[in-house]
Amino acid sequence: MSSRALSKYILKCPRCGFEVEANPYVMRCPRCGELLDAVLIADRVRINWGSLRDRGVWRYRDLLPEPDNVITMGEGSTPLIRLRGYGNAYVKFEGANPTGSFKDRGMTVGVSLASSIGVRGVIVASTGNTAASAAAYAARAGLECVVVLPKGGVARGKLGQAMLHGARIVEVPGTFDNALEYVLETVLSNGHVEDAHYYPLNSINPWRLEGQKTIAFEIVEEIGVPDYVFVPVGNGGNIYAIWKGFRELMELGIIDRVPRMIGVQAEGAAPMVRYWRGLGEARVDNPRTVASAIRIGKPVNWFRAYRAAKYSGGMFIEVSDEEILTAQKVLGREGIGVEPASAASLAGYIRALREGLVDARDKVVLIATGHALKDPDALLAGNGNNAISISSIDELKALVINGKI
Repeated sequence: MSSRALSKYILKCPRCGFEVEANPYVMRCPRCGELLDAVLIADRVRINWGSLRDRGVWRYRDLLPEPDNVITMGEGSTPLIRLRGYGNAYVKFEGANPTGSFKDRGMTVGVSLASSIGVRGVIVASTGNTAASAAAYAARAGLECVVVLPKGGVARGKLGQAMLHGARIVEVPGTFDNALEYVLETVLSNGHVEDAHYYPLNSINPWRLEGQKTIAFEIVEEIGVPDYVFVPVGNGGNIYAIWKGFRELMELGIIDRVPRMIGVQAEGAAPMVRYWRGLGEARVDNPRTVASAIRIGKPVNWFRAYRAAKYSGGMFIEVSDEEILTAQKVLGREGIGVEPASAASLAGYIRALREGLVDARDKVVLIATGHALKDPDALLAGNGNNAISISSIDELKALVINGKI
């Protein structure tokens, strides 16, 4: 890997202030164990915001790592869709990415880096979307991919994607939290990647999160700075990455404020809500929710997520599975098909409106993290069977004429 790849960054601990030269293999602070932040060095950044080229994630290459091998499939540039009947709210539809989720933004950067440092393959724990994305981008790069999954805890659409792209599937007992523990204990030692054969690309990896921050850049280019951004929260990396993107633009003088970041969790899997309310550590044993992508009880990025909400003036809120599935239907009737976890952002916004936490006049962006087809079982179970069986053209004509279809 060339020396310029990470030359505009340092790694810094947000707790104890430890700093170290940017390195793709170092992820935790050797002093206190906190996850390190990838911090841009302002005087090494050269960007002309009004004259950006290309499209998608790599449109913002001046604010990203510069690996020798860029592995891309046109991720990013996803639709920002204004909702009908919900104030001044927009949906950022990340389901339009190549594998159908926001994870592709991070994987284009993470896998590009992995390819450039010469590893054999990549390894991830996953609730599904990370597995699908890592497998696809690793295949594109000619790298091996190992995905560690909670047995029986991954939606079939996502599992099928990972298999299609040639990933080696390892199923473990328990939840995603157990799967992540398997991965971290295997490849990390004191926060440093100890085996250069398989590169970890979960959100402990700060370089993967650099790709995800481009969601903020696209929002600013299209509608400016919103008042609020609602984000479904599982492991906590995405809300941090989006906040980081806004903050960097403010530090560079491109915008003059950041939006309030609102993290939304399901009631049965809400460790960040628990911590935010002062009810104990950010941990829930045996998390339960229909929204499998955010069914995480011990978010490894909890401190990152907490900082995003706290320093933006935001908060964490929880919604029921019923509210999530209702929001999924609402979005479906607007032509936007999302998996249950994605619908949590709209469910949270509806609750926030009802409780007076936001005003209908506020400009709001709801992050829809994944496509509806990611979880076909939940999709069919939540929407019932409204099919009508007929055996002739005349029957169809009668149904149409009588308005019964």
